[in-house]
Amino acid sequence: MATRLSGFPVLAVAAACCMALCGSIPATARDKAQPAPQWALDAAKTPTPATVGDASAVILFDEYLVTVDEQNHAVERQHFAVRILKPQGRKESHCIAESDKDQKLNYFRSWTIAPDGKQFQAMETDFKDAGSYEDRDMQSSDRFRIVNPPGSDPGSVVVCEMEVHLRPYINEEIWQIQYSIPVVDEVLELVLPAGGRFAESWSRITPVKPIEIGPNHLRWEVKDMAALDLENLHATPPEEALAARMSVQWGESAIKGVDNQWRAIGQWGEKLQEHRPDPTPEITAKAMELTAGAPDLYTKLSQITSYIQKNIRYFIVMKGIGGLQSHFSADIFRNRYGDCKDKTTLLISMLQATGVHAYYLHVDSERGTIDPTAPSLIGNHMITAIELPEGNNDQRLVARVKATNGKTLLIFDPTDEVTPVGLIRGQLQGAYGNIFNGADSQVLQMPVLPPDVAGMIRKGTFTLSAEGALTGDIAEGFMGDEAMQERSFIKDNDAKDIHQKLESSLGSDLPGLTFKGYEFHQAEDLDKPLNLDLHFSAANYAHVAGSLLLLRPRVYGSHARSVPDVMEGKPRAYAIELGHPGRWRDSFDIALPEGYKVDETPDPVNVDVGFASYRSLVSAKDNQLHYEREYVVRDVEIPASKAADFRKLENAIFADEKGTAVLKKQ
Repeated sequence: MATRLSGFPVLAVAAACCMALCGSIPATARDKAQPAPQWALDAAKTPTPATVGDASAVILFDEYLVTVDEQNHAVERQHFAVRILKPQGRKESHCIAESDKDQKLNYFRSWTIAPDGKQFQAMETDFKDAGSYEDRDMQSSDRFRIVNPPGSDPGSVVVCEMEVHLRPYINEEIWQIQYSIPVVDEVLELVLPAGGRFAESWSRITPVKPIEIGPNHLRWEVKDMAALDLENLHATPPEEALAARMSVQWGESAIKGVDNQWRAIGQWGEKLQEHRPDPTPEITAKAMELTAGAPDLYTKLSQITSYIQKNIRYFIVMKGIGGLQSHFSADIFRNRYGDCKDKTTLLISMLQATGVHAYYLHVDSERGTIDPTAPSLIGNHMITAIELPEGNNDQRLVARVKATNGKTLLIFDPTDEVTPVGLIRGQLQGAYGNIFNGADSQVLQMPVLPPDVAGMIRKGTFTLSAEGALTGDIAEGFMGDEAMQERSFIKDNDAKDIHQKLESSLGSDLPGLTFKGYEFHQAEDLDKPLNLDLHFSAANYAHVAGSLLLLRPRVYGSHARSVPDVMEGKPRAYAIELGHPGRWRDSFDIALPEGYKVDETPDPVNVDVGFASYRSLVSAKDNQLHYEREYVVRDVEIPASKAADFRKLENAIFADEKGTAVLKKQ
């Protein structure tokens, strides 16, 4: 396939932009040198366009030919040529072939053509074979072969060619059209058997009409594609959510119409998982045991989801179709491990045993990757859509959406071990997924949760000495995504690491810090806020200036975002990521040293730009300095057109966080 691997388990395919081709362990490179083929010589003559700007390399030619037989099995051939413009552009020439037991690579060859026309063919010693993923939570039959082309210096052109039998159960080619470097010429050709049909969908690019260059032989061509350069940009959507691509399907999947295509994909996925979630007597007994005496649906769901989160280890066994099809629920329950689709399968099974319907929901771990206007199997994760009964209004079940059939669905990710049922993490909010539900299969947008279900309440009580030392305690209460992040932090670190990281965080705001300790509370109770108590002193917090003490009322914590390109007013083409909705509140009380009074305080701040708001106030009463603020985020991202509002908000936050109060000795 011409883009990253489409699979259900959560995984990232590490591939150079030149190729992320799914193949089998490639044929051995020939020991006897051969001349570069004519297509490669022609591609190497392509002049470097004046529009490449500061690019480190430019793709001169990238061509795919997919030939489908009467059984809808396909063979794919790729021709690729890249010119290296700078030393750092060498990384763009490391062509990669990915493979598993269901894909057989016929050949994989590479040459380097120097500026003077001299040729260097990659020999066997220039190829490296490696396992697919260095992950202790994965067992996979996938393999990578990577070429390190000889003579790949600036000015040289590296060419690669390969041919692979695609997986026989996939009738789709995802053609990636845009990369991090510019492309001069890109081609996709599709050869169908007599009477064969196809369906295409385009994402983030104006559709290109195919040319029929022969009977059942179609050709799409895109020229002069600009680079998707995100290197010096911040808070952008992921590359997969921005890059232009096209999907073409053949065989039974080739159905016209966006809704029809999504439905066909969902029906295919449902058939692939057929009978996998069927509950066994053992599963039914466990589900009934877990939900015995549950007073309401929330408790029933919480008992079952918590069991899967805590007792089914996340582990991937991905071989062949196992990358798409789950294991049977009986095996998952017995073995106590599984990947995302396995965990979803067991959850569906246990819910079914208690009379609750649930469905597979194919999503991606990066918001924006799945484009609702471009039906495709792209997406790397499987979660669950749970059907809620008519009239259920439990306020704890927040992550709900309405399907086109009128059913209310609760979205839940059983792979996520630190988010309780009723909520979903920020990366999934507002993203799209394809629900597998027979004739009611459809693309579905996941909810954006209200601000009040996530965020933090921070309260601090401090005493300031006349020498400028600050002593006190901070109590933090985390909810939603914040609680999820903190629980992950606890899970991934031992006590020593936690102490060091908390100390480092406090030290960034508190000069002369002495960190006295911390305590977490309710870390295991996912449906409750996670609380953290911090104890410290800071010897040099306030600055002594004669009879004055200068200090920052905002003692600890920052909401300012590092988005330099936006703050500098540079032109912005892409959306600005905000993360997730939430509400953050700070309240600090500082007892003043004897004989001092508040002489000056920063002005209050009150900014509301729609997608977010920020307010703060500093006041003095009864020999105490009080600081409070509230920061509310309502959206997951904003369009580039709102960059000025973003700057207004961030400037207000930055100025407030740097604000200084003046104490005067009486």
